[in-house]
Amino acid sequence: MTALSEYQRLETTGLWRETPDSQRREVVVSLGDATLVISTMAETALSHWSLPAVKRLNPGKNPALYAPDGEADELLELSDADMIEAIERVRSVIEKRRPHPGRLRLWLGGVLSLVTILVCVLWLPGALMRQTAQALPAAARIEIGQRILAGMADLAGRPCAGRDGVEITREFSAAVFGSAAPQIIVLPSTAQVTAHLPGNIMVINRSLVEDYEDPAVLAGFLLAEDLRRRQQLPMLRLLEEAGLMATGRLLTTGEIDGSYLRAHAARLLTTPPAPVATDRLLARFEQAGISSEPYAYAIDLTGETVLDLIEGNPMRGRLRAPLLTDQNWIALQEICDG
Repeated sequence: MTALSEYQRLETTGLWRETPDSQRREVVVSLGDATLVISTMAETALSHWSLPAVKRLNPGKNPALYAPDGEADELLELSDADMIEAIERVRSVIEKRRPHPGRLRLWLGGVLSLVTILVCVLWLPGALMRQTAQALPAAARIEIGQRILAGMADLAGRPCAGRDGVEITREFSAAVFGSAAPQIIVLPSTAQVTAHLPGNIMVINRSLVEDYEDPAVLAGFLLAEDLRRRQQLPMLRLLEEAGLMATGRLLTTGEIDGSYLRAHAARLLTTPPAPVATDRLLARFEQAGISSEPYAYAIDLTGETVLDLIEGNPMRGRLRAPLLTDQNWIALQEICDG
């Protein structure tokens, strides 16, 4: 049914014109089930208009003018408010039920636009940062790492470089990591014991070489920091902190503002290291052929909170050559004394 039930018996009078040249005549207008019926006063039907096709020619004005469709010559003039309201309500219901391909396209366009915005906001920045971090030449990463190190030195003191200590750190790093050994820098004063920088640089607090008798303790802290470096590339971490604008500038010009590097340096010195999974750390100890027990007891002298590192020691019952000779270890312990 097309007509609303409350209006199905509604009738009124109006003025009807069959053609533009015809004289208007008074007629009876009845709201039918799916039609608007125009009759003479003697109830002789003159015309039937399909309600879905009825067009109002002067919206909002009175008397209301209607036509059976957009191109018809017939014209109906109505002044009865109830009949006008009825026709308008029926036309509104019909319009809502009518398929609207344009609206579907509008909705699809809106959804596509929303998806595009979400991709740009949520995915694109991360993708751009990852791409920039991976595409940056090694020389550029090294330069940025050195600039961050300079910022750390302004806050924590110049890197220790006493006697033969610098050369021994290279030897020690190679013993722990092999051919991909990072450059190890000892700082005299840091809030955190380890940090990693772009350019394959690891920074350690002097306490790791001065406060322990076993070089395996230092090796354990370095292996744990290496796991953190693998979990989050140091260059990517810097770009995530600096933001999209700094990333875009670095990608297009190869430059990054020093303020971002100084802020990153301060954050590295003060941010507690992220935890690492015990099973992954034990795998790194096994790969390096280093006992995990000295590192575990350095973290907790009682061993209660690091029992997995102690019991899972991959080198238990196995021997390997010392990481450093006693003489070199003593020289490394004095690296900050020169």
